[in-house]
Amino acid sequence: MTHHVRDGIDLTEEQREFVALARDFAQREIRPRARAVDEADTESPLDLWAKAAEIGLASYMLPAEYGGGGITDLVTQCLVQEELCYGDIGIGNFLTSSAFFAGPVEALGDEEQRKRWLTPLTTAEPPVTAVAVTEPGVGSDSASIQTRAVRDGDDYVLNGQKTWISNAPYAKWIVVFATVDPGLRSKGVTAFVVDRETPGVTIGGPMPKMGQRGIVNAEVFLDNVRVPVGNRLGEEGQGFYGLMRTFDASRILIGAGATGLSRAALDATITYAREREQFGRPIIEHQAVAFRIADMAAKTDVSHLVTMRAARLFDQGEFVAAESAVAKLTASENTTWVTNAALQTHGGWGYSREFLVEKWLRDAKLEEIEEGTSDIQRLIISRAVGGKR
Repeated sequence: MTHHVRDGIDLTEEQREFVALARDFAQREIRPRARAVDEADTESPLDLWAKAAEIGLASYMLPAEYGGGGITDLVTQCLVQEELCYGDIGIGNFLTSSAFFAGPVEALGDEEQRKRWLTPLTTAEPPVTAVAVTEPGVGSDSASIQTRAVRDGDDYVLNGQKTWISNAPYAKWIVVFATVDPGLRSKGVTAFVVDRETPGVTIGGPMPKMGQRGIVNAEVFLDNVRVPVGNRLGEEGQGFYGLMRTFDASRILIGAGATGLSRAALDATITYAREREQFGRPIIEHQAVAFRIADMAAKTDVSHLVTMRAARLFDQGEFVAAESAVAKLTASENTTWVTNAALQTHGGWGYSREFLVEKWLRDAKLEEIEEGTSDIQRLIISRAVGGKR
């Protein structure tokens, strides 16, 4: 039994096929590997990346004109992401990470740049990519980036340090956000595509993490890295716009991934509660457990619904900073609650590694932190409610 939320959205046959493809891949390939990937700690499952690429799941969201699947609407992407993350949220996020790199390239790049960097992502053996925003002293306040980009003839010279960069140990290309003038704050932020083989680029060792170990993070050091002007995405100072547009979409996708994780925890809990007996009857018949499962289901439904609302508005071209913040805030905090409730219902078995629920609780916490903490999402929402959109 799998919990699916009734949302009233009519899907095309093509949408249903992609969602079904993702559901099958998650159950057949991802879920069986979840525990082993977690135990490996600092290794991404590159074999699953290859399998996903072979059937189009790593590039289905990229434009058809560059060889992608052409499923560019966020509604379908969210439905697919929810299914992949039902299998495992860390692995699911890794398999679709090309979309994060593609975001600023699509938003800011010209036609030649899109062909150069997006087309390889749609091949049978696509390169892994990354986006470098966070710095040791810069987290959610992306306007205060300190990595410098200084124009020198036909090149820019980049100097700085990035941290917690997903996919960094494997990435061929990295979109680096730097500033041409720190005093300009957001108006100085500029995006560059940097090849990891460029002299002066150093990738640090993999960073051990609490959860979502299917994505490996590392620091990126830039020491007098010369980047051609042709690798600059958009004009100087346009990077912040591209970053915010990318974040609007990625925060909604985080909501979808978190919802998939909540569904996984809910389904596992229902199965366990039906099979586990205490005081002569299945624990699902005990009111405290039944009510906890009801709350889990309600929170999972709410997460899905606010996420899909934001996705629909995004697809309509609306300004969705507040709605994407609501989706991320709601779904991320709900999945932490739901996975904790799942562990509580499993009792001592949930605390052991025999079941995945202890891992799911560790995985869930990242959703409240990455790409803007819950506090940042509340700030965005409060400004929108107060009229400062």
